[in-house]
Amino acid sequence: MTLMITGATGQLGKLIIMELLQKVPPEQIIAGVRNPDKAAELQQSGLEIRLVDYDIPETLESAFRGISRLLLISSPHQDDAVRLVQHKRVIDAACRAGVEHVFYTGFAFSHLGSPDNVHARTEQAIVDSGLRYTFLRNALYMDFINVLGLQEAVSSGVLATPPGDWCFNSVTRRDLALATAAILTSGQHDRSSYELTAPQTWDFTDLAEALSGLASIPVIHREAPGIQHWIYNYLSSINTSSTTGDLERWMGRPVTPLKESIADFMKAD
Repeated sequence: MTLMITGATGQLGKLIIMELLQKVPPEQIIAGVRNPDKAAELQQSGLEIRLVDYDIPETLESAFRGISRLLLISSPHQDDAVRLVQHKRVIDAACRAGVEHVFYTGFAFSHLGSPDNVHARTEQAIVDSGLRYTFLRNALYMDFINVLGLQEAVSSGVLATPPGDWCFNSVTRRDLALATAAILTSGQHDRSSYELTAPQTWDFTDLAEALSGLASIPVIHREAPGIQHWIYNYLSSINTSSTTGDLERWMGRPVTPLKESIADFMKAD
């Protein structure tokens, strides 16, 4: 079995490779990267590095030769039309190269929304390709709390957010990486999909309590109708409330608690 991780120098890709190295020899892992100059650390781990640039189609087919399982980490491009083109290039090249099985990191429950969203259309393109596939639908990364003003909340004692029934199935990249590595190295999962979310949601009151615990001072949550920020428009457009036990099942342990999950963001905020 030979595994390739695309986007291997990205935040999620690097974490997945770290987990894979605990399970399989480095000779079975190939890092697909857009910029080989940034892959020195991966190369030092004994991994083969191959150029995989979604925008340069001629890099793809040769890079995918001999790959048993290809993890297509979705493109970070801001334009979904561009992302879909990039994903289709990877899918087409995987077919030509004889890849046995494609794993795709989409977004949790995106298949229940508009069929025109980039993840649903990518999944359909994979189905139509005839490749064996598994869809890993990731919850919203916990990173979104970075723009909520956590340090300001600690300083003022108030976490202010717009009114609404906000709740979140968000998880850390590290938890997602652990589950992804387990899936990649286990059974075939042919035509399977997993919604990799927290098993229970948390809300802004829970976040304020976690902040209180980390800062050792009281922080309360308060709704403030005047608050405007792009993040809330985005959050209201996606499914952040549905949950499953898929993530914990593949991790083999509970998800990282909220207080622990936000500790690193408090340092960086």
